[in-house]
Amino acid sequence: MHIQPIILSGGAGTRLWPLSREHYPKQLLPLVSEQSLLQQTLTRLRGLEKAKDCSLAAPLVVCNEEHRFLVMEQLRAIDHAPWCVILEPIGRNTAPALTLAALALEEKDNDAVMLVMPADHVVTDHAAFHAAIVRGALAAVKGRVVTFGIVPTSPHTGYGYIEVGTSLADDEPSLPAPPLPHRIARFVEKPNAATAQEYLAAGTYLWNSGMFMMRVDVWLRLIERLEPAIMAACRAAYSKGQRDNHFYRADGALFAACPANSIDYAVMERITGAHSVAEYEALVIPLDAGWSDVGAWPALWEISPQDAAGNVLRGDVLARDTRNSLVLAEHRLVATVGLKNVVVIETADAVLVANKEQAEEIKGVVSQLKRDHRKEGIEHRRVYRPWGTYEGIDRGERFQVKRIVVNPGAKLSVQMHHHRAEHWVVVKGTARVTKGDESFLLTENQSTYIPLGVLHRLENPGKLPLEIIEVQSGSYLGEDDIVRFEDVYGREQGDGK
Repeated sequence: MHIQPIILSGGAGTRLWPLSREHYPKQLLPLVSEQSLLQQTLTRLRGLEKAKDCSLAAPLVVCNEEHRFLVMEQLRAIDHAPWCVILEPIGRNTAPALTLAALALEEKDNDAVMLVMPADHVVTDHAAFHAAIVRGALAAVKGRVVTFGIVPTSPHTGYGYIEVGTSLADDEPSLPAPPLPHRIARFVEKPNAATAQEYLAAGTYLWNSGMFMMRVDVWLRLIERLEPAIMAACRAAYSKGQRDNHFYRADGALFAACPANSIDYAVMERITGAHSVAEYEALVIPLDAGWSDVGAWPALWEISPQDAAGNVLRGDVLARDTRNSLVLAEHRLVATVGLKNVVVIETADAVLVANKEQAEEIKGVVSQLKRDHRKEGIEHRRVYRPWGTYEGIDRGERFQVKRIVVNPGAKLSVQMHHHRAEHWVVVKGTARVTKGDESFLLTENQSTYIPLGVLHRLENPGKLPLEIIEVQSGSYLGEDDIVRFEDVYGREQGDGK
């Protein structure tokens, strides 16, 4: 069986604000270990190729175009080169994302079994996870459509549920007995507390995980039949797309015309139960593997080690008479007194204090920030670029100060500004500066001045990170005041430094 991992990395993780933001969402954050959730999603597959008759292809990742370099850097860091990274110009939910991936695979391996996984989940029992994947692959290779249902541990109201039907006979006795696939009786929307308790007591309901397995050709036939508008828009956007090394960029205008829909609504619920509109059999495999979607701050509290008072404390935290709380401090001391069941998240430019029971309402905070055009809803104070990072330190009328870190061997674009001049001071490493017709090196404690309107470029020719302090002055200091003349990363105008 040839298994093709498909990693869907398009989410924004708004319920984990202020740590997760649109330009650096939760799947790119190291929330539960030193690895990000995206990195964990890939590393948990290691060893699967040793299972019965399995071969594992290099992953295909579907992500937002804004995250392309962050995704590639994280994959490089774990030595996990992708087969392809498909860039979505705009989010259209999981069904179009999977359709783009299947279209990319159509000519490469139309019979491959796609293992479709969100990039932002946690699974702690890899052996149980692998066993379920092997079961799923054996069913999917025969043309079935498989999803994975999480064995519930509580009457959770934040998940959709799957009611299981009859189990299939075990036609692979050489494998460990569980988990056997079941037919799906129905999908159920997120229940209220009383209904969720009934589901838990019944023992015939599973949480909907959002993970799937099916052959490439099966998905393409299903989406063409059930959602022809999605198929037509995705095929047009993919056919007019462009490849750039590992990246494949779907046509933006054509993809924007695609209807938004999830895999569940577009296909799974419509091939399930007595009223199925397609001949394909939908199965669910129970999964008991320490799963969490880390969908909100209480979920992170639940899966993290807690102290004797039930607290999860990270960073410089002083907690007195505080119980059952999550307190994360990134940049300064955070002290709590007399609190219970709260979430406190401190970042460089925003602090969240919330009742744990109302953590779902954080989405409304992010929506308000966007309506008010506040950057705290979009990006962190430290902004990541393909060449490194920059971070605002101070800002006033007609000036701002930034700390810029350039990775070894990296270079910014050749650019100029209409409205600002810049002073650069090297504090660590060596800089190669292009300024007009000049090119020269700067070392620690040396500086240069870039007048308004002069072409310039900053490079790091060394083997260690280059750090500089940049002082900007002028009538307008926005990141869109960049006229780019050459860029090794192929970025558009207005795409930051």
